[in-house]
Amino acid sequence: MFGERDRDKKTPVSKESTAPKDASSLSKGATLIAANTRIEGDVHFLDQLLVNGEINGNVCAEPDSDAGLTVSAKGSVNGEIRAPNVVINGRVVGDIHASKHVELAAEARVEGSVYYNLIEMVMGARVDGSLVYTPNGEESSKRPTAVAGKEPPMGADRGSDDESPSAKVGKSQA
Repeated sequence: MFGERDRDKKTPVSKESTAPKDASSLSKGATLIAANTRIEGDVHFLDQLLVNGEINGNVCAEPDSDAGLTVSAKGSVNGEIRAPNVVINGRVVGDIHASKHVELAAEARVEGSVYYNLIEMVMGARVDGSLVYTPNGEESSKRPTAVAGKEPPMGADRGSDDESPSAKVGKSQA
């Protein structure tokens, strides 16, 4: 009856298409948070995470891994990011801690500090916060003050009540 002719025909199945190319590909995975998805709460991941939607919470990867987070131009994260490799092309409200590499693409908008070991920043990317170099992914839990005997960046809180005359420039006199 229906399909009898098709039952006798066997479609050759390529072993190449069903078998993984190598054993390491079995443990690798990518997770997509689609544009129509909003997550409320912290996200912990291993391997790759692509955010096209919205995350309201912290995003953390395994620190000793080669994990990577990508926030697309449509994506946003409202919380702290901790991952070895980070690519931002969307919006982040919170600090970014990238122990290996961070890339800020043209449409990146970051409201927070970026702690990095290696950074790429494309013209058009915007950071409303500090860029803090952390060699070998080591970071201090304190706010950036003096690094290797150098003064903190202009506008940084120095933790002192006595202001020099140059520190008062640009402040309104009441």
